[in-house]
Amino acid sequence: MKNQPDKSATLLIVDDDPVNIQMLGKILGDKYRILFATSGKEAIAIALSRHPDMILLDIIMPDMDGYTVCYKIREHPATQDIPVIFVTAMEQEHHEVVGLEMGAVDYISKPVNPDIARLRIKNILELSQARIYFKRLAMVDGLTGIYNRRYFDELFTKEWQRSIRAQSPLSIILMDIDFFKGYNDHYGHVEGDTCLKRIAKALKGGVIRTTDTLARYGGEEFVCLMAETDLSGLAVMADKLRSVVVNLKIPHAASQIAEHVTISLGGKTVIPKHSMSQEACLVAVDENLYKAKAQGRNCHVCDLSE
Repeated sequence: MKNQPDKSATLLIVDDDPVNIQMLGKILGDKYRILFATSGKEAIAIALSRHPDMILLDIIMPDMDGYTVCYKIREHPATQDIPVIFVTAMEQEHHEVVGLEMGAVDYISKPVNPDIARLRIKNILELSQARIYFKRLAMVDGLTGIYNRRYFDELFTKEWQRSIRAQSPLSIILMDIDFFKGYNDHYGHVEGDTCLKRIAKALKGGVIRTTDTLARYGGEEFVCLMAETDLSGLAVMADKLRSVVVNLKIPHAASQIAEHVTISLGGKTVIPKHSMSQEACLVAVDENLYKAKAQGRNCHVCDLSE
């Protein structure tokens, strides 16, 4: 029996003409998993939900041209690293300039040469996957395996600017393990590291939306950034994250409030404006965290910035 190829990468083909999709699918379907969309809006939805490894994108489409689709894919944190290749009959040099400025990595001209298309896609996928690997390595906390402070800072800036443009709510939760110094003193730093890893895993399990991001903020602090989330959604998430840590029931003999490990949380919802400061927002989140500690810990204090 002939071995089937290892279709390890997924390509999203976007074209309003089904004949073009069928043609590219025939050229590439033996090596890759193929998704397809016939409109820009559908392409963006599939990119957000399925996270393909590459997008082959037509430029001229009726509802939303390829340039706009490429821009929106580049703008969203969840899809910004997906390489986009324009597949087009346009040959004018200025069209290539526009596409590359929008974030495309290459062009494939119509009519498509199968051999050239396969080689370009193969090479770009290899480069993209290597770049993503090393980028993620630099953005991940070595102990807990979740995102680190550097990643959070970069994402926070991007989401802040996106929320300014959309005038949509942005919510942040800062979490601190209660009496963690006492935990380390009582159980030792090896057990302290184990505790941090267990809590990070539990918190990550509680953050399931693609628009929510968990990171280690530093020491025994964690942060959750939630795009397009209002105050009620913030409060629900804060209580959920508090509960997932309590439910671990990690013994904590040095805690002054419980027999097991707990966390305190401070949250803030803001609709950013150009006149507002990201740093001031983080200070306000931190102040709410301290209010939660002052109220007895193992609770959250969340409010809205006007």
